[in-house]
Amino acid sequence: MLRLVRRLRGRGRLVAVASAAALLAGGVCWVLYGSAWLRIEKVTTSGTQVLTSEQVLTAAAVPVGAPLVAVDTDEIAQRVRERLPRVDSVDVVRAWPRGIGLRVTERKPVLLIKKDANFVEVDASGVRFDTVAKAPGGVPLLELNAARSPGGRRFDEQRLLREAVGVAGDLPEPVAKETVQVKVGSYDAIVLELTRGRTVVWGSGEQGDAKRRALTALLKAAPGAAHFDVSVPTAPAVSGS
Repeated sequence: MLRLVRRLRGRGRLVAVASAAALLAGGVCWVLYGSAWLRIEKVTTSGTQVLTSEQVLTAAAVPVGAPLVAVDTDEIAQRVRERLPRVDSVDVVRAWPRGIGLRVTERKPVLLIKKDANFVEVDASGVRFDTVAKAPGGVPLLELNAARSPGGRRFDEQRLLREAVGVAGDLPEPVAKETVQVKVGSYDAIVLELTRGRTVVWGSGEQGDAKRRALTALLKAAPGAAHFDVSVPTAPAVSGS
């Protein structure tokens, strides 16, 4: 008899604990999904430079008024990237109790391609992400002659574009600021046009670090020269004055 009483008491405690857990879970679900306490009221943006906050907010289309816990942050990020090609990445974070934060990283142009009266911006990955009416300062113009390239079948226009942006990324900062144009005749015929009529024969995009060091040394040794050749970085050359 005593054993039966103990079993009944044990079962009663289990039922009580289970009931309490169910009530607690129901309360939590109601707070997260049903109450007005944790619903989206404010959406903020950060990191924009060329884009405006309004453009990002419109592209994100965050469902204001929806439960904060239920919003699909990956879906919001995908909308922003698809609708705004200038966006390289976006972090969508919940700002409890009632906010969503959008942290944007924009693509930066490293080269420009002339298109009629406009300019196509190209980032460091070779992505053509926007067309603008005014060329941004400090970004060199790309002259791509892929059609006349002797290795055109092997190195198509997109491959040559990637080589060009790779070279632009390898340039010493002082040289990058003075580079006006990057000319690509073929895979191994890349030439830089600098300010004051100077030229640099870079060759292919290979051995970028060695070429950067060689060019830096030449510019220091012969600052008044007009032509520099680092296509073979172990035997750089300089001419003109």
